[in-house]
Amino acid sequence: MSASATPAPAQGHELEQSMFWIFVQIAMLLAVITGLELVTVYLPFMKWILVSVLVVLSTVKFMFVIFYFMHLRWDRAFCTIVFFIGLVLAAGTMWALLKLFGADASRPLPVTLAHPPAIAPGIA
Repeated sequence: MSASATPAPAQGHELEQSMFWIFVQIAMLLAVITGLELVTVYLPFMKWILVSVLVVLSTVKFMFVIFYFMHLRWDRAFCTIVFFIGLVLAAGTMWALLKLFGADASRPLPVTLAHPPAIAPGIA
């Protein structure tokens, strides 16, 4: 007799329970990280340190969510690569928009320097 790839019912049930507890543990870890993020916002540190810590914590949460809850850990490598290509494109677009609209030339002129609105003839 050859060994089959399908697990026996008892093994399948144990696998489901172990996966359930892995998901519960990850959910608790994500809740703890969220709590750390909330506490971090109120700490009296320099702004760049706070932003750096928040970005790192958010990245860790993002990785846990995509690899476990979106099941990228068990998918083919191609699916993961396609996902990260989209992520890189989105991040590049976001960076370009922030640079574009953060430039001094793209800010509106103050009201005192702007031209006064033209009044159409015949309207009083």
